[in-house]
Amino acid sequence: MFASIATVLCVGVSLVAGSPAELRQRNKGTKFAEPDPSFAVSVNLNGVTFVNKGLVGFGLIPSNFIEDTGDSLGGIGSAVAIKPGSFKQNSNGTFSGTLVTQPDRGFNVDATIDYQGRQHAIDFLLSPYYDDDNLSFSDAQKTLKLTYKSTFRYTERMNVPTTGLDALGVRAAQAGFPTNPLADPALPIPNSSFPRLSLDLEGLVLNKDGTFWVSDEYGPYIYRFEEDGQLLQVIQPPQAVLPQSSKGALTFTSDDDPDLGRAANQGFECLTVDTAGKTLYAMLQTATIQDGGDDKSTSRFTRLFAYDISSPSIVRPSLIGEWVVPLPQSSKGKTLGASEIHFISPNVFFVLARDGDGHGGDDNNSKYKQADLIDISKATNIAGSKFDSPQNPIAKKGKLDSSITPATYVGFVNFIDPTQLARFGLHNGKPADQTLIDAKWESLALAPVGDPVTPNDFFLFTVADNDFISTKGVFNGQPFNAGLDVDNQFLVFRVTLPTASSALP
Repeated sequence: MFASIATVLCVGVSLVAGSPAELRQRNKGTKFAEPDPSFAVSVNLNGVTFVNKGLVGFGLIPSNFIEDTGDSLGGIGSAVAIKPGSFKQNSNGTFSGTLVTQPDRGFNVDATIDYQGRQHAIDFLLSPYYDDDNLSFSDAQKTLKLTYKSTFRYTERMNVPTTGLDALGVRAAQAGFPTNPLADPALPIPNSSFPRLSLDLEGLVLNKDGTFWVSDEYGPYIYRFEEDGQLLQVIQPPQAVLPQSSKGALTFTSDDDPDLGRAANQGFECLTVDTAGKTLYAMLQTATIQDGGDDKSTSRFTRLFAYDISSPSIVRPSLIGEWVVPLPQSSKGKTLGASEIHFISPNVFFVLARDGDGHGGDDNNSKYKQADLIDISKATNIAGSKFDSPQNPIAKKGKLDSSITPATYVGFVNFIDPTQLARFGLHNGKPADQTLIDAKWESLALAPVGDPVTPNDFFLFTVADNDFISTKGVFNGQPFNAGLDVDNQFLVFRVTLPTASSALP
């Protein structure tokens, strides 16, 4: 359990055997088959060693790129997934595949807009860079070449487009809820005059049958869509999570905190699935209001949920697990919210935690952006307990209930390591130009390296949400100028995950 950034960065961390100078000398004159060993950092999680071998790829899509609906391609780092069956190793040592990306609710600096939910297909060609010489910014982009392919948009019941407008209203639950697994609970809408489904999309899970799950912040709910983007099913979380007034009335707006339930803009930011595709996991960005979520100094104890999705159309997905995850905090005691989780193996997950600094953020100089590790094997499963009622907080005023054992949390992959950024022409801090690392990294995807010498090595992809920040933006045929250009940045790391299945994705 961590109380500060400094604690997170030092727990369980050690360099692999040999000094950097010794390792470079040992490999002098050779073409590395993997990253320079001097870069490797290992951590220990419940007796198992995980290794971050360093940054191996970087790419971007410019902030002024227009997708095939005519809108700016932005916010795509909110969620990503590798299209099942697309990832492969080529004969020349490169890797290719298709990333499916999902933006959130569109450009909304002034106010939320009527942005229809959608996803994009982007082909990639990864040429991993393993040497220790620093590349120029332009040469670095050759390590991950990105090709935009297509976009399709989401619709809800009766083929009505979804919207990104703030959820100021509530649509009543459908008849048959919750007995009928496909009937809707009460849903967030802008208002009774414009009753479309409001979505602030974050998580994305692709199923092998073509359907897909998404999670959002307004509900916070989890939605299943058909392959063509039509709404199929909705999962409603326990009462403890639903945003509501003290009298129990639902209040989905993101403008203000509710009295109970998820905090404003702190919903289901995180979504992942197990290797078998049978268990779906969703996690809140930070704690609920009753658990201390109304203040960053007390909001670190968030909740991770598990749902049985083995037969979702026949049996409504049931809650089978719920655990408390202790998020890292800054040196000033402020919680660093979770932007994504990713399944590694039973009980073990990545958690992407970060500050809001970097290009397009509050400050140029970021202090924390990491893909960390959690293990829930020793954590208390509170699913179905008294804590699923908002009247029974797990952490009143941020102090965890003594009956609950939280997940084990260990810092792991540091996105802002200066040596790694410099190798790809990037930096953290001033100047605020195109080479400054983006502020909002919000997604993770894994693909096996396929090296028989290191069978547990994976490529870890992460993509930034640029918040549609562009001086040449377009939405619905109208130009907008956000006063800054922030590209959609992509990073790829190589990591050793001893517990993971090489069948991913």
